Amino acid sequence: METAFTKLVGVEHPLVQTGMGWVAGPRLVSGAANAGALGILASATMTLDQLRSAVREVRSRTPDGTPFGVNLRADAGDAAERAQLIIDEGVRVASFALAPSQELIGRLKDAGVVVIPSIGARRHAEKVAAWGADAVIVQGGEGGGHTGDVATTVLLPQVVDAVDIPVIAAGGFSDGRGLVAALSYGAAGIAMGTRFLLTSDSTVPDAVKAEYLKATVKDVTVTTAVDGLPHRMLRTELVDSLERAGRTRALVRAVRHAAGFRKLSGLSWPQMVRDGLAMKHGKDLSWSQVLLAANTPMLLKASMVEGRTDLGVMASGQVAGVIDDLPSCAELVSRVMAEAQQALESLEALHSLRTLPPAG
Repeated sequence: METAFTKLVGVEHPLVQTGMGWVAGPRLVSGAANAGALGILASATMTLDQLRSAVREVRSRTPDGTPFGVNLRADAGDAAERAQLIIDEGVRVASFALAPSQELIGRLKDAGVVVIPSIGARRHAEKVAAWGADAVIVQGGEGGGHTGDVATTVLLPQVVDAVDIPVIAAGGFSDGRGLVAALSYGAAGIAMGTRFLLTSDSTVPDAVKAEYLKATVKDVTVTTAVDGLPHRMLRTELVDSLERAGRTRALVRAVRHAAGFRKLSGLSWPQMVRDGLAMKHGKDLSWSQVLLAANTPMLLKASMVEGRTDLGVMASGQVAGVIDDLPSCAELVSRVMAEAQQALESLEALHSLRTLPPAG
């Protein structure tokens, strides 16, 4: 299936595996890439050396020339160094969770890198398109992690009408019917996070995957208790306790988690506070939330790497409530494309019935 997105990036199918922290490592990314989708490495939880090794590992696991991407935090202190690494290593796509600067977009594009920011509002799409972004990923409120409150079905057509670059739809997608629905809105493909997380190629511990698989749609909630920003995740006892905690208790918990993240990342306390403040986006956050904003990666690592569902958070799209299996990336992509073809054939058959001449 050829779309403006597949032609832009050079992938076989209009599907994107999103850059999920602690989840989108070389094994998952190479699995998605080998299946014909665009796999995206999550770099925010990696050092520069680790990122370089991960990029080279993906390349070693895939045929020469297979396109894949790296997701960057545009507000990271070393964003420029990470962008240069992408350029030096010949990575095809740079994606961003926050809008990159016009200067950074231009630098990457001049080096032949395709720039695809993720956005959650029409005005943000218009801004990055004017700055030269090659495409955008539009995440509706159904999506996992930090999210907005506008549904994909409302946000997507707004963005498609507002920009003249390929738009990839995210938030609420898991199958071929969703792909066809997104295409009908004018999108050039879909991006999936939770659906790729729940594959056999994902390195997330089996016990954590089991929690996702048993979740219903109502078990996926949006909370501001983790870092002060709307964050979609599975509802757990930890989430409940964070929501019940008073300011003093929350601050003690935040300091403890922040200390662990500082040891892992090598950041100083002032650097962590600056990162936390950078994530405020104008919100009135408590000091505990500022610290939690800086060390949210540790809460994700506890679940996604260590399997401690009691100590960590599990970011999740609402679509987790309708997923009940763990296919390989190859099986998933093949299934999605077969379902899309079937849906298109059904629509074509319906169209044919409507255009038949009257009997007699």
